[in-house]
Amino acid sequence: MSVTDAPGKARALYDARRSRVPIAPFTDEDPSLGMADGYAVQRELIALLLADGDTIVGHKVGLTSKAMQAMVGVDSPDHGPVLASTIYRDGDTIDLSSFIAPKIEAEIVFVLGERLAGPGVTLLAARAAIAGAVAGMEIVDSRIADWRIKLADTVADLASNGAMATSSQLVPLGGWDPRLVGMTLTRNGELIDSGAGAAALGDPVAVVAWLANVLGEQGVALEPGHLIMTGALHAAVPMTPGDVFRAEFDRLGPVTVRVGGTA
Repeated sequence: MSVTDAPGKARALYDARRSRVPIAPFTDEDPSLGMADGYAVQRELIALLLADGDTIVGHKVGLTSKAMQAMVGVDSPDHGPVLASTIYRDGDTIDLSSFIAPKIEAEIVFVLGERLAGPGVTLLAARAAIAGAVAGMEIVDSRIADWRIKLADTVADLASNGAMATSSQLVPLGGWDPRLVGMTLTRNGELIDSGAGAAALGDPVAVVAWLANVLGEQGVALEPGHLIMTGALHAAVPMTPGDVFRAEFDRLGPVTVRVGGTA
């Protein structure tokens, strides 16, 4: 496939999602591919998924920590849609057979209360548009073999989004600072990592402003009810059958995910 064949690359990712058989990185064939190429493929892939009847219920923002940006060699986040078919609730069991190589990340998830359209969205405007926050966990997955991703590969693959789980308690933002929210992550009752809201671009609310401005340049707005995943607060953790993950957040409370299926 040539660098201009965004529809062909999107079809390859679409087929990998359905078959759960990963494909080689696009950047193996063409190392010159960059972020713009990745988004061209992403748009084609979204069109295929929406044609199947799925709907966009929010957005994920990735690469929001300096460590992750350095690893991929960029200085800004990336983004992708959150699809209705990928939403789980607190306490749900997630079947590994639905994924290829899933890992789990705990993060703060905002729920939009008002329409937010960039460019020109400020931090204050973003905060005012947020109805509240919930505790969240993202299941990241890669349709690229062995997670051998470069920037164009992960952007094309919906920013490596697999699924998400959220708590049911919506906490308004009044009186507390998302930057200072602490989080502990346990697996089967054992502490495995921790983090704080400031890991997400210095301020999770800044993630919402960034996203609104980037999407606004494309004529896309954040809509009321949209879920905004603001980025991992720790390194992604592999999932195995029988695991029970629990992320406990200050202010927001806990969210739990059970892992089912076979490895």
